[in-house]
Amino acid sequence: MTRLICFDMDGVIFEHLNFWFELHKAYGTYEEGKELTEKYIKTNYQKLVDEVVGRLWKGNDAKVFYKLIGKVKYNRGVKETFKELRKRKYKTAIISSGPRHLAMRAKKDLMIDYIYANNLIIRNKRIAGSRNIKNWPIRHGNKAEVLRELCRKHNIDLKDATIVCNEDNDIKMARSAGHAIAFNPITEEIKKYCNVIIKNKNLTAILKPLDEFERRESIFKMLE
Repeated sequence: MTRLICFDMDGVIFEHLNFWFELHKAYGTYEEGKELTEKYIKTNYQKLVDEVVGRLWKGNDAKVFYKLIGKVKYNRGVKETFKELRKRKYKTAIISSGPRHLAMRAKKDLMIDYIYANNLIIRNKRIAGSRNIKNWPIRHGNKAEVLRELCRKHNIDLKDATIVCNEDNDIKMARSAGHAIAFNPITEEIKKYCNVIIKNKNLTAILKPLDEFERRESIFKMLE
């Protein structure tokens, strides 16, 4: 049996709650960016990409983006948690609507197996303004589809997948997996779909419920 554990990125692996909002602040587009996000994120993702990437950020100096990628901080206990997960032979993944550049940083630092995130295109050291929706595969509500494809591709049973998440965009993914942990959830709704709710800024707090999940699986196997 191969166990998989999938993490959201913003607020779970990293301290910030929304990287794109942090980038809006850095570029001075926060108010308009927030308004556009609230208007389109659930209804018209292509329009959101068109407006933000194709208009607000197009041509901006990419140094600001790269600086933020390097600057944002991990939550406490992240490195210890992933070290323990490797010891337990878990496969690890990020499924996030945040930037692929940040997911690649985490992949390198934490030795994560799989990453799925959105790609802000940089050309000639500037935001390219690419509106190609293929660069933005993780949209509101489609994380469960990505999880199912990941499991299918690597021959992992969905019931052997655990999700660590914190907000409503993760609901369908949490419902699809065998287990779900809400880590410092920022909405009430996500709590309804998780086996465990954790309010602790140290990510190592997820290890205790994982112990319990593993114990139950061992008992079920003995009874088969």
